Amino acid sequence: MTAFAGLLLGVGALLALGPLAVAFRRGRWASPVIYGGAFLVCGLMSMESFARLLAGAPAAAMVLPFGLPWLGAHFRIDSLSNFFLAVVNFGGAAASFYALGYGRHETAPGRVLPFFPVFLAAMNLVVLADDAFIFLLSWELMSLASWALVMAHHREGDNVRAGYVYLLMATLGTFALMLAFGLLAGAGGHYAFAAMRADAPAPAIAGVVLALALVGAGSKAGLTPLHVWLPLAHPAAPSHVSALMSGIMTKVAVYGFLRIVFDLIGPAQWWWGVPVLASGAAAAVVGVLFAMLQNDLKRVLAYSTIENIGVIFVALGLALAFETEGQAQAAALAMTAALFHVLNHSLFKSLLFFGSGAVLGATGERDMGRLGGLLNLMPATGLFMLVGSAAISALPPLNGFTSEWLIFQAILLSPSLPSWTLKLEIPAIGALLALAAALAGACFVRLFGVTFLGRARSSAAREAKEVDLFSLGAMGALAALCLLAGVFPGVVMDALGPVVGKLVGAKMATQSDLGWFAIAPIAESRSSYDGLLVFLFIVSSALLAAAVIHRLASDAMRIAPAWDCGFPNPDPATQYTPEGFAQPVRRVFTGFVFRARATVDMPAPGDLRPARFDLRVQDVLWDIFYSPVVRGVQSVADALNHLQFLTIRQYLSLVFGALVCLLLALAIWT
Repeated sequence: MTAFAGLLLGVGALLALGPLAVAFRRGRWASPVIYGGAFLVCGLMSMESFARLLAGAPAAAMVLPFGLPWLGAHFRIDSLSNFFLAVVNFGGAAASFYALGYGRHETAPGRVLPFFPVFLAAMNLVVLADDAFIFLLSWELMSLASWALVMAHHREGDNVRAGYVYLLMATLGTFALMLAFGLLAGAGGHYAFAAMRADAPAPAIAGVVLALALVGAGSKAGLTPLHVWLPLAHPAAPSHVSALMSGIMTKVAVYGFLRIVFDLIGPAQWWWGVPVLASGAAAAVVGVLFAMLQNDLKRVLAYSTIENIGVIFVALGLALAFETEGQAQAAALAMTAALFHVLNHSLFKSLLFFGSGAVLGATGERDMGRLGGLLNLMPATGLFMLVGSAAISALPPLNGFTSEWLIFQAILLSPSLPSWTLKLEIPAIGALLALAAALAGACFVRLFGVTFLGRARSSAAREAKEVDLFSLGAMGALAALCLLAGVFPGVVMDALGPVVGKLVGAKMATQSDLGWFAIAPIAESRSSYDGLLVFLFIVSSALLAAAVIHRLASDAMRIAPAWDCGFPNPDPATQYTPEGFAQPVRRVFTGFVFRARATVDMPAPGDLRPARFDLRVQDVLWDIFYSPVVRGVQSVADALNHLQFLTIRQYLSLVFGALVCLLLALAIWT
């Protein structure tokens, strides 16, 4: 059996698990069988994809006799497909293993189990598709399966609204991609990707396709201003599904953009990088600013996904800019950074969503204002969340630092570009990216500190217990990979070489030749980084400091009450709140990024009522882009509502008038 047939059989096995879950959804063993089967299938598919990627396996294609009657169903794997198949299936295996423990506490397993493996299968099919029909069909299946998972807890909170907004934005994205493929197919209607590659559109048409791909893939990825569904839908889903949607599904959207823009659309124009850079930078800053203001753990992580998707698109914009100007090595550096961050974000964002699910399962709370002090009660979860928080904050020696450092190295090469538009835009983008990186660090200091440190703010937090071994195992594996990818980044960069070479026509120099696992993205004399040495320095410095303190301070130690800063009251209410931590950022950016309205009800002296603080944050982009559309649709719906009260004569007259208008339009057209 060929590797290709094995991958398609794996997809078929995942699709078969869906009906199996429906048939046996009431059985006690349904959850372990479905999640265990998904773990096994995704694990085997990820190993096969990693093996093909590392071996540099040649592209392979297959046509099956279903799909459109005159076209068939085209499937293909190349280096780009292998990389994203590895990311999708490793993330699916991790989420399935985590769900073996987390799924025991699921309140509505019958609404989750049938759609979970179908969601995994659909993401695989998007990456394997080699014609527009199968791609769009798989894309819609991915959207509908994830929508069903978002609606699993439809009776809770605002989940119905989250599912509704998600469905609308998914429809918009699919419509944009359908138009993009229609333009690529041309008058001949060549839906196969091979035919599209062979017949590149004119530059003007290609520019329209770029815009449609940015809307279609960007809406699924969460690019600003198409991000409005993401902070609603990701928190509404079960935590292992949130990890898949945020850590994996958004990467499938990045794959769709890469496939269209770097593979199917033909030669790029110099200006293509400008909108991609601008949209990426806007998403990075807007995402992290809104993340700073959220109290819900999962909503913080959802907004942080918008920021990281923005970082990836900034790198893709740099790759486009350098490629069109003939600077192949700089384009390879930017593309390597983008793909490296795709991998990194899939690791640490899945880890953080798993950790938030562990906190939710142990306490029943997602509001950081009702948590605190969990590090003593959940030490393993706290450690893994600390690793994930440090990785997403781009702190060395973890993986998030390496990919963001590579992006900044690419930004430093922008003065060599001949276009003054790019020369002026890219440094500004770099400044915004630096701002986003700094705010991300503050955001996750806030998240980890308020959630795990200090004293418990509620009885639920005081009674928390460590989670099951399946959940801890999944989190521990991801935390270890975050460390390994940061300590040995050259191994990852060399593995990405064939993918980068396919996309931009060049790849970076082999990093393993430098020794000591160092990397030199431009030249060793100009800039280099050694994750292993940084890791050894941090470990040795920490051990030395601990030894010195223990040796010199033990004899002089005395037991005394901890310094209370002049406030002897041990009430947890005296601690920093999440709102207080974010107040400086909220005050600086209120007005042009978001609208924040704080209401304080302070009782008069002698009044025993508790003081109340109410904060409401409104997305300015929602008011600008979506509120007018909502009002317009509502007005049109109200106007058309009168049609249901017409008489039979009026209905017949309306149909006759419409027929006459259509015949006139047809006569004029011909």
